Amino acid sequence: MASPECPNPPPSSSSSSSWDPSVSLETVRATVDSFAAERGWHKFHTPRNLMLALVGEIGELAEIFQWKGDDGAAPNLPAFTDEERKHVGEELSDVLVYVYNLSNLPRSSSTYTIRLADRCGVRLDEAVMAKLKRNAEKYPAKLCYGSSAKYTAYQNRGQDEGETATS
Repeated sequence: MASPECPNPPPSSSSSSSWDPSVSLETVRATVDSFAAERGWHKFHTPRNLMLALVGEIGELAEIFQWKGDDGAAPNLPAFTDEERKHVGEELSDVLVYVYNLSNLPRSSSTYTIRLADRCGVRLDEAVMAKLKRNAEKYPAKLCYGSSAKYTAYQNRGQDEGETATS
């Protein structure tokens, strides 16, 4: 049975918030896998721990929207500052990475994450890669290998050893 036609299709989203096809989900997965391997973190990435981290990231994303109301959180986030939009991109990046880590074949959750980014006017491809770069700076493999400590635990140690672990 054919699906019914939508009588009033919504306007197509702007290309400024679409996903760059050269950044595949496999590229993101492989980058995250290498990032974790370089730091000896695979032992911490159990399904339970990843799910709990995902819930935490969703909470951080929800917090950004909490008091904006429907008008303030309209498509493309017109009431958000540039810094708030960037923060939305960072949290959506975290959500996408954890969703992808939880499943071999990401389906609805990653689809919803990508859709939400599109509706928020966030270039998720750029946001994910920028967030991964930022995390590499916060968690230098040389300083945090095999540790699940938060990046703040490495800041002083990194300065003493000439490494950077920025917040």
